[in-house]
Amino acid sequence: MLNLNLNLRTKTAKRLKRVLEYSRDEETFAQNIIAYQVAELKRGILNLKLDLKSYETKYGMSSDVFYKRFSQSKLDYRHDFILWAGLCEMLNKNEKQLQRLER
Repeated sequence: MLNLNLNLRTKTAKRLKRVLEYSRDEETFAQNIIAYQVAELKRGILNLKLDLKSYETKYGMSSDVFYKRFSQSKLDYRHDFILWAGLCEMLNKNEKQLQRLER
């Protein structure tokens, strides 16, 4: 069993204890937090993919091809490309986080 120590401000710790009082058990509470985080990551990934799709349509290339070329300095550093690269990196980060949570 995991004994978790959190460094929380007093007010936050009191509020968390109240929430735990209403929970059926600590396992259910922890599973709900994980499920919430997974759902938020999935929602974020979907939104990032929608944003990426608009750049892919505008510039006629997939985000994978774009990011590879951009990373190799084969494209200029126009504003759109910098934003597009940032979205690619955010998507990659979120997908890795999601994979770790779903294991």
